[in-house]
Order: sequence, then structure tokens, then C-alpha cells
Amino acid sequence: MQYIDEIPVWGTHEENTLAQAKVCARTADYFALMADGHLGYGVPIGGVIASENRISPTAVGFDIACGNKAVRLDIPAAEVRANIHKIMDDIWATLSFGVGRKNRENNSDSPFVSDEHEGWATEAAKPLKHKANAQLGTIGSGNHYVDLFADEQDRVWVGVHFGSRGLGHGIATWFLKAAGAADGMMVDPVFFDTASDLGQQYIHAMQLGGTYAYAGRDWVCSRVAKLLGASIVEEVHNHHNYAWQETHNGREMWVCRKGATPAFPGQRGFVGGTMGEISVILEGVETPESKLSLYSTVHGAGRVLGRKMATGTFDKKTGAVKREGLVKPAMMEGWLQRANVVLRGGGLDESPDCYKRLPEVLAAHGDTIRVLHTLTPLGVAMAGANEFDPYKD
Repeated sequence: MQYIDEIPVWGTHEENTLAQAKVCARTADYFALMADGHLGYGVPIGGVIASENRISPTAVGFDIACGNKAVRLDIPAAEVRANIHKIMDDIWATLSFGVGRKNRENNSDSPFVSDEHEGWATEAAKPLKHKANAQLGTIGSGNHYVDLFADEQDRVWVGVHFGSRGLGHGIATWFLKAAGAADGMMVDPVFFDTASDLGQQYIHAMQLGGTYAYAGRDWVCSRVAKLLGASIVEEVHNHHNYAWQETHNGREMWVCRKGATPAFPGQRGFVGGTMGEISVILEGVETPESKLSLYSTVHGAGRVLGRKMATGTFDKKTGAVKREGLVKPAMMEGWLQRANVVLRGGGLDESPDCYKRLPEVLAAHGDTIRVLHTLTPLGVAMAGANEFDPYKD
């Protein structure tokens, strides 16, 4: 860890990411940057931003309550390996990947489909309930996925990554407009006073998005377990685009983690790598450095190559290539072959070439975290190439 203009920073970052962190630190009571950080809208991904009596919709982001869930199943890994192609076909055919999708199956048995949550009373969420119910349990696009893993004991895990879909995006859009947020990357994050009407509405709507995202990830993990004829015997579940009211150094603050995983001592988290590399189950450890991160850690490997840089740019009218992408199909296929991973969907903008290496990112956080399980991918399912997803983080 190092200090850059009094900001605690883990890992190494591009200058534009650090510049954005400095902009955020001007208006927040506290700011820290995790090792997987990169440029985001208004607040860098990997940013932990905290204030007393204020909450920032910019810092939570558009994909409210995006997060990870991992569940361990009671099925032998050998059985999954022997049938991995059929299993991935079934996952791809059963679950809904892509933009604006509805759940292909009736999910009315979900405990979420209820009128009781106070977030539904907010002006932002009221018109979104039908969309939310239709999209519950859909995965989306971009860096969102459903993966199968084997751990160091050759036990099977399912890992998923996605958030509150159109509900969260609609809520975020409404509140950012209400706050008068400027459009762009290098802009000051906006805040609501938590005692104000808009502040209270935002908290309730954000928490609605959190409940919804948890329910969606629960539904997907249970559905995959059912496809495999297995039972869930262990689970780890975290948001990483969310705000929590917490006490740090005697101060009660609203802590917004944008692409950062809560890692209080003993708290477990699932942190995903790339489609061709390991992921981990980790837990927070009490150290002086942990306090500086407000008990936070990475949420993934961290992007180093933008989507357009990876895939190239094209003329929308003619389809002609305007600039070649830096990632070629053979590069991504090489990663998958070396890792012996079966992929369904996935574009070049999600190739491991676009990301940092997860072990290096984790190492940057030193003894603030402890890896409990190393998960080796067997199968990866993502939306197909060339789908833009406004709901991803």
C-alpha cells in the first residue's frame, strides 16, 4: 500500500485512474483505491468512498448491488468434468444471458416478488416493478457470468456475477438526474444529504436494488444446482456496488464500495478472475492496513484494456473496420485451451488479455485478506459477443 496525495492506494494504476481518485477525494470525507481499480463513471471501479451524513449515487454506480455469489455443491467434480459440454449447453439454454432479457422460466415463487419493500414507494422505482419481475434471475452481458469451478479439494462450486439489472439502472438514472449529476468520467461525484427527502428515497431504492440482486443471484445458483441434480451445501454472497452505514475510527459514515468487496475480519467473499484463470474464496483479516481500506478488498482481477481497444471500432452504417482490435480470437482461444475451460458465449472484450492477473492483485492487499479456497474454472457462460449491456459495472 502507498499514499498518493494522502489517498491510500493498493496496487499500480494508470494515471487517469489516479487522477479520478483525486477528484473524488476532494469532496468525500474518505477515499481509498483497491488494487483492481480502473477508470469508471465519476468514481473509479475499485473506489471506496465514505462520508458522514451523505451518500453518493455516483459512487454506488449504475449497476446497483452488482455482486458475486458462490455456492458449493454436493456433486463429484469428476461427474461434472465428464459431462461438462452438456452441462454448459444446459446452462446456456436454460438461463437468460444478454441485454433486456426476461427470465425464460416462471419465477413467481421467488420471495422477492412482494409489494412490502419500502423502496417500491419511491418515485424512481414505482414504474419499474413489471420490468424487475420479468428480469429477475437474468444474467445480462459484459463481464457478467455463470461459472463452474473445482476447488483444491476437487469440490464443485458455482459462481455468478451480476446485479440489479434494469431495476438498478433505472433507479440510478433517476437519482443522478435528480441530483444534477454532470455526464462524463472526470466529474465530481454527487451526494445526497441522508436526512433529505431525496437522500432517504435513494437509500430505500438502493436497498430495494440490493434485495433484488440477492434474490436474482440466489435464483440462478439454485437453478444451476437443480440442473446438475445437486444440493447447495455452502454459500458466499456479497455486493460490490453498494453503500453501507458503518462505523470507522469512531465515525458513523456511509461507505460506498464501487467494485470493491467488503472484507471485515472473518467475512468471506467470492472474487472472480477471468474466464481462463482462477477465482478465490477469501476472508478479511484484522490488520492496521485493513482499517485504511475501511475493511474492503478487490472484487475481481481489474480491467486494463477497454472494450473498444480490445475488439476494435466499426462504422455503424457500413460495418467496415475503422480500427483493428488488440485482442485476436486466437489469443482468447489459447487461454481457454491451456486452462481446459469450456466456454459458452463470451466476446474478445472479456478475454483474459483485457485484465490484470488476479494473484498479483490479491498479493497487493497483503495480509489484509486470506485466501480460503482456490477455484479452477471448468466451464464459463456469458452473453455472446457484441452485446452492449448498460446494466454492467
